[in-house]
Amino acid sequence: MNPTTPLFDRRLAYGIFRLTMGVNMLIHGAVRIFGPGVGAFAAGTEKAFTTTALPYGMVHSFLVFLPYAELILGASITVGFLTRWGLALGGLLMTALVFGTSLRSDWATVGLQMVYALLYYLLLANIGDDYFSLDRLFGKKGDV
Repeated sequence: MNPTTPLFDRRLAYGIFRLTMGVNMLIHGAVRIFGPGVGAFAAGTEKAFTTTALPYGMVHSFLVFLPYAELILGASITVGFLTRWGLALGGLLMTALVFGTSLRSDWATVGLQMVYALLYYLLLANIGDDYFSLDRLFGKKGDV
């Protein structure tokens, strides 16, 4: 591949974009797991949901699950392994976050989450440009 072509530029840009999104999600999860711990994260965050109709057990379970999902999806997206599924599941994770945050009427946070949803959309819609990835190395193009 010629590094002076527009195709190379598009693939390089996608790779950097995917890498950045993956590192973002990976660090979200890692800090919550290896920092204060998942229990502390869940305990601190679940207080914000006491005024919603969501049952405590469901909120607590989701908040315990969330850092691990962020870590796994972030690692997958970072290295470009099972990229299509990582991006799709990341987008669905954002849907769940938007739902819960909307119930709290925390519109500023919902706005930020919508930006993440848009980023997942852009990455998934342009997955054909995913060249610098393990999927490409293994000849998968983001598929299982």
